[in-house]
Amino acid sequence: MKIGIVGFGAATIGFLSRIKDSNHEVHVFEKSKDVHGSSISGIRSDGKLFISSSMGGDIEIPIHVQESILDFYLSMLPPEDKESVRTGVSFDSDSRYFQAFYSKGFEPVYARYWHIGTDKLAGVLQRIYDEFSSYKNLHFHFGSRVEDIELRDNSAVLSGEDFEAICDVVFIAVGRSGHDLIRLITRKYPQIVLSSNTVDIGVRYELPDHVVQHINEEMYEFKVRLRTRTGYLVRTFCNNPSGTVVLEDYGDFVTVNGHSNSGFSSSNTNFAVLCTTSFTEPFNDPIGYGSYISRLSNILAGGRKVIVQTFRDFLESKRTKRLGRVYPTLGSGDYILGDINLVIPRRIALSLTEFINRLNEVIPGIGFDDNLMYAVEAKFYSNKLDNRAFERMKFIGDCSGHTRSITYATSHGIIEAEKLM
Repeated sequence: MKIGIVGFGAATIGFLSRIKDSNHEVHVFEKSKDVHGSSISGIRSDGKLFISSSMGGDIEIPIHVQESILDFYLSMLPPEDKESVRTGVSFDSDSRYFQAFYSKGFEPVYARYWHIGTDKLAGVLQRIYDEFSSYKNLHFHFGSRVEDIELRDNSAVLSGEDFEAICDVVFIAVGRSGHDLIRLITRKYPQIVLSSNTVDIGVRYELPDHVVQHINEEMYEFKVRLRTRTGYLVRTFCNNPSGTVVLEDYGDFVTVNGHSNSGFSSSNTNFAVLCTTSFTEPFNDPIGYGSYISRLSNILAGGRKVIVQTFRDFLESKRTKRLGRVYPTLGSGDYILGDINLVIPRRIALSLTEFINRLNEVIPGIGFDDNLMYAVEAKFYSNKLDNRAFERMKFIGDCSGHTRSITYATSHGIIEAEKLM
């Protein structure tokens, strides 16, 4: 059987790990020019791996499977680098912060984590690719952007600007960054959509390390959720002690993200504050909604830039014109000082405000006037797609709408490969 895979990300890594010893001929089409620019966003930036039964996706992944995936990624580190991997637990039973957050209405999220560090990821990705490319039945095509997929009676046809590939079955694994291709496919084949999913809209929040020193020392990555008075669920995501804020490139727009190296690189901590936004009929394009807001931020920032604002100015709906004690770790050419209220819809802005103010009640200083907010940070989870709709087209990983983490996306690839075999 000739198998086509679109995108070389975490889901594809899981898929290839199971299919590599088979007789199937597998072709991976990746839009980036090489492995280091591939679709492995969560692995490429920061490299946090979580094991949890309460976060990461809506498919059930046994803990022992998650642990085997962790072992695989860690095995790609040289012995000397394994010593620098940070490990810990978010809100174990002995956490002194559990009751403090719980009493303020938060839901503390339990998870075990391993943080590889951005500086170690290039080697990890290269070793993964080197292993897979040594198999004669696995073929990689970098610089091959798949722009359309057509299903025929006995084949699936993948086409790009200067190529066409005919496969027996295609697995689409484009992650969150492949939203344009997913939108095209769902419009062409609407029967694959199980339900319109959600989009997370929010900000990257940055403050001095010393404000959150104690909780960073205890758990490094704290994860909490809060149902705000607007009805929206708001959560923290991707905490980076001594980290830096970076741009995330979606092609036609940029958003913000954060990362940290294994050796650390700044005196600031950054984390995402994300508001989960769901929609009802007749609207069914949450990705388009999030993309529009992200583009609006870029437009107001004068190009491929984001907006930075102090928390006090955000509360007072005033454009930030000067900074206080906290200086951005994002490069000065990648942002402008402005007013996020011109971008974030009011109901989301109210939810973010309530969340940060409640955080400040647990950890005084999180609500300092001169802490920084970067807009926009967005997480696109795609619609939930039905892999039973077509025999010759399947979706794996975050683009399927069923996963939202490295561990779960990799697991999804493994599950679908085992079904095929």
